[in-house]
Amino acid sequence: MNDLEQRIVVFAPVGKDARLITQVLGRAHLACYICSLQEEIVPEIERGAAALFVIEEAFNAAFLHQLTAFLAAQPAWSDLPVLVLSKEGLDSPGIRKIFEQVGNVTLLERPVRSATLLSAALSAGRARRRQYEMRDVDRRKDEFLAILGHELRNPLAPIRSAMDVLNRMPNNDARVRNITQVVERQVKHLTRLVDDLLDVARITNDKVALQVERVSVATVLQHAVEICRQQIDAGGHTLEVHQPQGTVLLLGDHARLVQSLANVLGNAVKFSPPRSVIELHAVVEGRDIVFTVRDYGAGLDQDTLARIFELFVQGPAGRGHALGGLGIGLSLAQRFTRMHGGTLRAFSAGPGLGSQFVLRMPIVAAERRSQERLAKEAAGEGAGSLLRVLVVDDNEDGADMLQAMLEMDGYHVAKAGDGASAVALAERLRPHAVLMDIGLPDMQGHEAARRIRERCGEDVVFIAMTGWGHDEARQRASAAGMQHYLVKPVDLNVLRAYLADIRESFPVK
Repeated sequence: MNDLEQRIVVFAPVGKDARLITQVLGRAHLACYICSLQEEIVPEIERGAAALFVIEEAFNAAFLHQLTAFLAAQPAWSDLPVLVLSKEGLDSPGIRKIFEQVGNVTLLERPVRSATLLSAALSAGRARRRQYEMRDVDRRKDEFLAILGHELRNPLAPIRSAMDVLNRMPNNDARVRNITQVVERQVKHLTRLVDDLLDVARITNDKVALQVERVSVATVLQHAVEICRQQIDAGGHTLEVHQPQGTVLLLGDHARLVQSLANVLGNAVKFSPPRSVIELHAVVEGRDIVFTVRDYGAGLDQDTLARIFELFVQGPAGRGHALGGLGIGLSLAQRFTRMHGGTLRAFSAGPGLGSQFVLRMPIVAAERRSQERLAKEAAGEGAGSLLRVLVVDDNEDGADMLQAMLEMDGYHVAKAGDGASAVALAERLRPHAVLMDIGLPDMQGHEAARRIRERCGEDVVFIAMTGWGHDEARQRASAAGMQHYLVKPVDLNVLRAYLADIRESFPVK
């Protein structure tokens, strides 16, 4: 705690109360800050306060509204103690209203003994100190989770790339193919668990910020299905997908939208009996896009239906199904959907009768592809272009696997292991795209990107690839001019989509 967080903020705009309160508290060396104007109070509390001391007469309607709005927006760790000095006590209608709306209130009736006033202030200060300690614990926890996510993701990245390369190499040994598929499945599963756990921690502490861009509904559907494809095939399910004609655009965070829909679809797969039909429909309704996921599996009773979006709540597994997972996927999906201004609702006729989840989102525009774009696609324009890609990563295994994969995809790839080498290599290569790790041994990836842009021009597209998944890291990358941000182990389909878009933007042959 700093000194500001140990002071008592006092608002007593009439009479001698402010001076008397500070005299009494000063005997115990409690620092006080007197606010003479109502507008000062919230800014001063935000700077730090052990408690707020107010006289009853100061509680006009405007101040009560301002204070309750501030208290309602407190972070989860905070419950600011409010000490109120009153003449009539609970017999006063004003005091009853304060108790109803303010929350953590201690009432002191006049005339109040100095010892009583001092005891109340010291007690409030001790409680507030414990709150600030919880805030510091939360901060350390967030830092730990960010480091843990980084350390777990870094080794997963080269494993995923290696699996992609192995799966595309000719090999007649069925045992090798089976082993690589097992490793790939487990890497994906571990990645999802790490991402979900970190997302829960960030959302709980209001640490999630959306990276908003224009995203097509078709892309969201495609990537959500890709995430769940292995799970669908393993259960022998049939997935029926229906989507709107033309291009329908959303304004949102691509990764969060895909994650939300994939979590809902994965839930349907998980609670469906083997060889079931699962429906995934996307329909434009007015200015909304409505995603509907329908399964014919375990279904939900009314009690579970009312709680299904709570953290760690799971529906019944159903006959022949083992209950698994963490019980956080649907909660994350609903929270991310709400952050986009949408809704996610669940419906079920009862146990054994299947479930339906309806995700509704506002859309930006619905349009058909232009005739010019269709003509280019029909002519195969841009296909097979040798886009120059620079991979910058001090993890040599990860860089090697990524280079091998991208060269198989038809790109011209060079790699560097530190910032200085990347800058020098970029001057010779003149890359169209740079896949930039952030934590390089000699400089931050942000600085390396800035130097490359100075030498190679503003047209270079930077894709940050890092184990740091927290929002502050994303914001720093965006501020440094990096157009895309991927967290290790990188979703290779998303990376390929980014590179395909870049290839279409450059007249390379």
